[in-house]
Amino acid sequence: MAWYPGAKKMELQPESDQQQAIRPTQLIVHSIVANWTARRTYEFWRDSTNLESHFGIGYGAGDIAQYIGTETRADANAGANRRPDGSGAISVETASNSTATDPWNASQLEELIELGVWAHRHHGIPLRICRTSGDPGFGYHSMFAAWSTSGTACPGPARIRQFREVVFPGIVARATGKTTPPKKDEDTMTPAQEALLKKVAADLGSVKKDVAELKKNAALAPWTYKNAALVAEAKKSGGKVPDMHGRVQHIEQMLEALTKEN
Repeated sequence: MAWYPGAKKMELQPESDQQQAIRPTQLIVHSIVANWTARRTYEFWRDSTNLESHFGIGYGAGDIAQYIGTETRADANAGANRRPDGSGAISVETASNSTATDPWNASQLEELIELGVWAHRHHGIPLRICRTSGDPGFGYHSMFAAWSTSGTACPGPARIRQFREVVFPGIVARATGKTTPPKKDEDTMTPAQEALLKKVAADLGSVKKDVAELKKNAALAPWTYKNAALVAEAKKSGGKVPDMHGRVQHIEQMLEALTKEN
């Protein structure tokens, strides 16, 4: 049984002692479709239903409570509550408006991020969004049909967007000490591609210098660098005319190689 030090402990009994143990591999966020404090959510679980979540987060700053230890099953995620192999999900209910259309406010976002970091560090939940209903990671209630008994839109479109754009990247950034989330795979380059790109940039810089020199010493405009007659005339008059055509061909070949590697 594990208790998050950042939450107020409001233990549900007899569930906390009687429900099966789990090995937490996921954290799933919800909206409770009610403007409730963490205590009011606790009272609802205690007095009005046989369901419960591990955590409840209200709208107010620091309003987070834990009702069951995170290594004990809580019944808010249907098939993710506890699987045959003993793995299960940590569930987090959050206060919302009556239609679950409002976004999380700043304090709710902060509590979700801090809790996610703790779940990663304490339970080893991997820093990724769940790819399947049984895949370890972070998710939201409506992500997979197996996580609800009759279908749901929870936590609502605005909060799903925040989960992907703010909450999960915030967990990753804080857990890893980075200020920005990791780059997507498609945005990265191999070391060879980076080296080639640097060489191209260096060659382009050299070309700019040569063009400036041509303008100064041979009065030759950049767009005439292939004109053999002008080149011959410039050389005859003592002007400095580098092999610009050869340089440009070389750069074109490197750019073509870079395109093929991508």
